[in-house]
Amino acid sequence: MAKIAIMTLTGKSGTKYEFNVYPRTDTFNAIGAVYFMTKRRVADLQRGGIHTWVYVGETGDLSDRPLNHERKPCFDKNGANCLLIYSEKNRDMRLKIEADLRNAYNPPCNRQ
Repeated sequence: MAKIAIMTLTGKSGTKYEFNVYPRTDTFNAIGAVYFMTKRRVADLQRGGIHTWVYVGETGDLSDRPLNHERKPCFDKNGANCLLIYSEKNRDMRLKIEADLRNAYNPPCNRQ
């Protein structure tokens, strides 16, 4: 995995979560995680990337999902090229974090 950066996202609750940023095309280990699909463009070398939020989800197996997700057409339509990953083993915590972030960012592929 070729990590691009580290990014802190803030949920609706005000809780901060530190995500690792990777290209969408990378492969991942079978770990539990909350993930964010984004469209990243590089503004400049000083500020790094600017992200457009596409989808937030959770999985117990990052090696399969989100890469084989049923909303892949929506990811493609919105130009998703990055995957932000927050490792979390506990499913209940993943669901809580996913909801917190979904309520804060309201990504388009979560609205379908």
